[in-house]
Order: sequence, then C-alpha cells, then structure tokens
Amino acid sequence: MIASGPPPNRLLQMLDATDMDLLRPHLITIELVRETVLGEAGAVLRHVYFPHDGTVSITVGLSEGQTIEVAMLGRDSVVGGGAALADGIAASDAVVLFPGTASMLEIGAFRTIAATSAPFRSLMIRHEQALLARAQQSLLCNTLHPVEARLARWLLRAQDLSDSETLPLTQETLAQMMGVRRNAISLVAHALQRAGIIRYSRGQIVITDQRALEATSCDCYAVMKAYDARLLARPR
Repeated sequence: MIASGPPPNRLLQMLDATDMDLLRPHLITIELVRETVLGEAGAVLRHVYFPHDGTVSITVGLSEGQTIEVAMLGRDSVVGGGAALADGIAASDAVVLFPGTASMLEIGAFRTIAATSAPFRSLMIRHEQALLARAQQSLLCNTLHPVEARLARWLLRAQDLSDSETLPLTQETLAQMMGVRRNAISLVAHALQRAGIIRYSRGQIVITDQRALEATSCDCYAVMKAYDARLLARPR
C-alpha cells in the first residue's frame, strides 16, 4: 500500500489532498514487467494503472495479423481509465514496453471515486481527450511522414518517459510499433548512426544528439507535447 503523498505519476500529483485520500486506500504499487499484457482488446478490464516509470504501448491489430502502436503511455498517463469510465471493455491492447512500476487499483474503486469526485472525473476525461488527440496525430504522422521523421518522433517520446538516453529496444520491436518493415528501420537507424544522432547495438539504442534528433523529427513531436502540456496544466 502507498502510505503517504502522491505516487510519482503526474496525474495523481495533480490531485488535491481530498481526492488523494479517496484513492490512497485502494492503490497498490506493482512491478511493470516487460511484455506483460495489462489489457486486451475486447476483454473486460479488472484494473486501472497509473505508471510511475516505464512505458506501456497501446496497440491495435490489423486484419493481416500485424499490430501498430497508436500511443505510448507512461508517468503522464493512466492505462484503462477511459474504458473504466465507459463499459469496462478494453478498446485496444495495452502491453508493457519498458519495465517500471505503477499504482494499480480495481476498476470498481476507480468508478466509485470518479462518481464521487468531479475534479478527479474531469482530469480523467481530459486525459482521454489528450490520448485521442495523440492517437489521431500518430495516425496522421504514420500516413504522411517518412520513416526517418517518425522514428525520431517515437524515440523522443520514449526518452521523455524514461529520462534516459539509453533505450532497451530491438529493431524488430521498433518495426512492429511503427508498422513498417524491419529493413526500413535498419536503413534509417544506420543513417542516424552515421550522422552521430544515435548509436545502436543489438537490443539497445542510445540517443547521442537530442537536438539533432528533434530536428530530424516531424512537427508531430511538438504538437503531441503541446497536448500533454494542456493536459497537465491545472484548470483555472
């Protein structure tokens, strides 16, 4: 159990003391183990998660059997909040990408607190609005922008959530997340490494020049950061 003070999740840190007192008895700190499935599309959710660190990939499946990431969630997010406020059925898969920890609570407790506290409910709704905007921007990016810019944007988001220049990633994972062929990722990663922007070896990518990576990224990175800033700004 969490004894006192808000956990290191930015949404929880935005709550006032009254709402944290409502949540605290229900929060359990858990380990986010890589590749753990937190939610499966079409399945009933049992828990809601507020990541402290680590990242969770929200993906959708295609009819050909492929999957593509529509959002990457971490300490600025809640996993399963939207479904909990609706019918409790997950609309997409949620899988741990980078390990870490999270605060977990049962969906029934989440719903009760959302019904009791208007500020808590409002924050969760704002989060879902920001998540929808991010998913739409991701779809636009994947449709219109070259792989190099998309990869740069993805790596920057991953770095924002992990606070580390070193990301435990394989090219196969990147290709799956971005919905492109592995050889396309390999070519782009090689070009970025030649330019001194990243360094990669098997199972690991190191960002060596963040400014250059930001310059390589499309405008979608800045647009998505603006969504996050609006979400995390306290309403007047």
